[in-house]
Amino acid sequence: MRASPALLIAAWLAGQALVVVAAPAHYGLGRPATSTEIAGWDIDVRGDGAGLPSGRGTVPDGRSIYDQRCAGCHGDEGQGGIGDALVGGLGSLATGKPVRTVGSYWPFAPTVFDYVHRAMPFDAPQSLTPDETYAVVAYLLYLNRLVPASAVMDRRTLPLVRMPNRTGFITVDPRPDVP
Repeated sequence: MRASPALLIAAWLAGQALVVVAAPAHYGLGRPATSTEIAGWDIDVRGDGAGLPSGRGTVPDGRSIYDQRCAGCHGDEGQGGIGDALVGGLGSLATGKPVRTVGSYWPFAPTVFDYVHRAMPFDAPQSLTPDETYAVVAYLLYLNRLVPASAVMDRRTLPLVRMPNRTGFITVDPRPDVP
């Protein structure tokens, strides 16, 4: 007597379920991350400035760092090159050709710090110190006419910068079932 294909498939599936249930909870690979290792990756910064590290940077220092580390991709004064433009675009977001830059698109200055600190420069992400990152961000904000040449950016002053597109993103979810 031959077993039906459906019965064979059912028996095979039941055997697979037993294998999954019997699998060990720990495979002996890796180890739990230490608190120091976790802290090294806990570098995100929120729009309100929560998560900004200690440090400070000035516009003149930012220009020097930008010229050395950023201009090769983004142009001498942020006008763009092989990398995106970082300056300009004000008033262009509602047009057919929006120009998304630090000054026109980003809603919160602390998130500019977050992106630059985590992802730039392109060839060496996370290589800028907090002081260098604050300085580059100060320079970018200056180029976009959002802060004066005398600006000093740090964890206290950066969240105070009012970005032109601050209200251009949805900040409240209108769905009644979402708190």
